[in-house]
Amino acid sequence: MTVNLPQLRAFLAVVDTGGFGAAADELGMSQSAVSHAVASLERELAAPLLIRSSPARATVLGERLVPYARTALSAVRSLEAVAAEAAGALAGTVRLAATPTVCRGLVPGLLRHWRAGQPNVTVRVFEGDSAEIAAWLEDGTADAAVLVDPPPGTGVPLVEDRYRALLPRDHPLAGEAAVDVRDLEDDPFLVSPGGCETRLRELHRLAGARVTPTHRVRDLATLISMVQAGLGVTVLTEASRPLVPPDLVLLPVTPPASRRLALSGPRDRPWLPAVRVLAESAAARQWTTEP
Repeated sequence: MTVNLPQLRAFLAVVDTGGFGAAADELGMSQSAVSHAVASLERELAAPLLIRSSPARATVLGERLVPYARTALSAVRSLEAVAAEAAGALAGTVRLAATPTVCRGLVPGLLRHWRAGQPNVTVRVFEGDSAEIAAWLEDGTADAAVLVDPPPGTGVPLVEDRYRALLPRDHPLAGEAAVDVRDLEDDPFLVSPGGCETRLRELHRLAGARVTPTHRVRDLATLISMVQAGLGVTVLTEASRPLVPPDLVLLPVTPPASRRLALSGPRDRPWLPAVRVLAESAAARQWTTEP
């Protein structure tokens, strides 16, 4: 059996992008070359690995092989990166994962900073929720991530991202300098499920307020649109400000609360040299999600 890296790269690209055409664009190859690489891998393993639908998805066997393929490619990329560092030529691609709010409120500044200081390192951004980001970092889909409230000592601290109340501009509290969380108890309350809801419940607990979500909305843009439509209010963080339309206001909450953002590589294997350099560069300056 002869399995090679181009086969694994093509297979994972189709899994990650959901199609052969998108995988070809991702890899800078022709679609026929991607199809050939995947087909040759399937011949080597004597079993189909992909269901050729729209979107394409892995078979049961394919799903079992994905983490091993990621580990193999991650190891090779690490070898290449260490060799490049030893030669004094730091270059390559770093795959950075972050939540949607962090992608909009913090990541653009990081990308500008890194592009100026490390022009030969390309950073590709993946959006996901906190659980997805942790999984991507663990299985090698991502090389680095901006983590929300990680355990102490994890990664490089970047910023304290403060919580804010998101209200329609005609809301009775919209003109206040700050909003007491308890004053939102009578409003329909919208939350994003998962880690966001857990943090908001803790915020209400600290304020001595109760919270009974009216709707749970995973997509941030949908959540903001529902507030815009007058269907309720919510609490986001300052990093969300670039998404807030003119007819909504984002106001400080009392008691004041924030979440910690840190840049980290994988926990259970060495960081890529480029990730280490980017982390050190980010740690050397002050970051903010404030306007």
